[in-house]
This record gives sequence, C-alpha cells and structure tokens, in this order.
Amino acid sequence: MTRFADAAGRLAGVAGWLLGWRPDEFWRATPAELASVLRAARGEEAEGAGGVDAAALARMMGAMPD
Repeated sequence: MTRFADAAGRLAGVAGWLLGWRPDEFWRATPAELASVLRAARGEEAEGAGGVDAAALARMMGAMPD
C-alpha cells in the first residue's frame, strides 16, 4: 500500500514539473482542482463541461466581483 506522504510527494513533483507549480501552490490546491488541471493538460474536457451562458456568467460575476 502506498503511503499518503509518498503519493503526495510524487504528485507535488508532477505539479512542479508539468504545471510549474511551487510547493505552496500545490498544497493550497484542492484535489478536484489538481485533477481538473491534469485532465486539461492531457487534453481532456472537464467533467460536465457544457459552457456557461450569459445569465449564469452575470450571476457569478455579481456574486464574486473580484
């Protein structure tokens, strides 16, 4: 069985090499964020990717103005 520390170390190395992430960027990312970025790096679409319409974008921009 692979220990968490070993697996996390390998993933941090992959994130640094492939994505250019520094260790703090890796550790701040959620597993879902890392998985999405790695899927995109492989040329795969995000799960459930269907785009965002103008109304949804306006709602998001209103909720998160920064």
